[in-house]
Amino acid sequence: MLKNETINNLHTRKKQTLVVENGTNWLDNIFYSKDDSKISLLKIMGKPLIVYNIEKLLLQYDIDHIALPANFSGISDMIQDNFPFIQIDTIQDRDKTNSPDSVKMPINSVVTKPKGAGNYMIQKIVYPWDILKIMHNVLNTDVTSTSVSNNSSIAESAIVKGPCVIEDGVSVDDFAKIIGPIYIGKNAKIGTGSLVRHSMFGSDTIIGFNCEIARSFFMGDTRVAHLDVVLDSVIGQNCWLGGFVGTTNVLLNKEIIRYKLDDVLVSTALDQLGSVIGYNCAIGAGTVILPGRFVPPNSTVQAGTVFSK
Repeated sequence: MLKNETINNLHTRKKQTLVVENGTNWLDNIFYSKDDSKISLLKIMGKPLIVYNIEKLLLQYDIDHIALPANFSGISDMIQDNFPFIQIDTIQDRDKTNSPDSVKMPINSVVTKPKGAGNYMIQKIVYPWDILKIMHNVLNTDVTSTSVSNNSSIAESAIVKGPCVIEDGVSVDDFAKIIGPIYIGKNAKIGTGSLVRHSMFGSDTIIGFNCEIARSFFMGDTRVAHLDVVLDSVIGQNCWLGGFVGTTNVLLNKEIIRYKLDDVLVSTALDQLGSVIGYNCAIGAGTVILPGRFVPPNSTVQAGTVFSK
């Protein structure tokens, strides 16, 4: 489940070291191949997770060093490009990383300020459905007003209601309705007559006409055809959903939805959860995916399937 750790000493400005630690999670095969450091590339509000987190922490801490595990060296260049004033080290001196001047953050976490809370919190992402909880926290705290890029195209008949962030190159067609809080990344397209609400769309996400998308997270580079219904779902990068696809989100008996982890059914504590679709998947037209199902990456689901695995 989602685990929270309040960040202490929020008002201190002395020099501190951010210690990025390994963290156990069940997010492999959704957004990336198995490699712990790649979770840092998960996009939140259009930014890699590690960049988003450091920006938030810098609002409270004067961080001058970041200590990374040795096997996370692949992300050090990205951190250095975004924060050239911070020195990057590998974790070697255990006494230094345990000092009072260090701030610890698991690699699989997001720094947020939940609505109504005074302090920022480090929220771990352990299970796939945690992505949706994190998404809602981020939307509620980061998207409090409407920001529409001058380089976007919003049809006159489209309705934009509630706070939203609409980035460069976004196109919203006639009679579409956008209900916030919502984030629509660069070069995304919302088709004619579609209803999208309380969701986060990565760049180059294309939603066809007359679709309903609600409370869902799209990594990006995904195309949703027409007359699709995607509810409470997590969609990896570079997926294709054909026409008339539905991700159902409630069991007929209204019971808590369970999710399979290593062949064991685990309670999600949720009575509303759609699908988790891994990267590079193609879902054929007319497919219905039952609640709490995981579609493995690189899968091709034939048209007309009732996906119940």
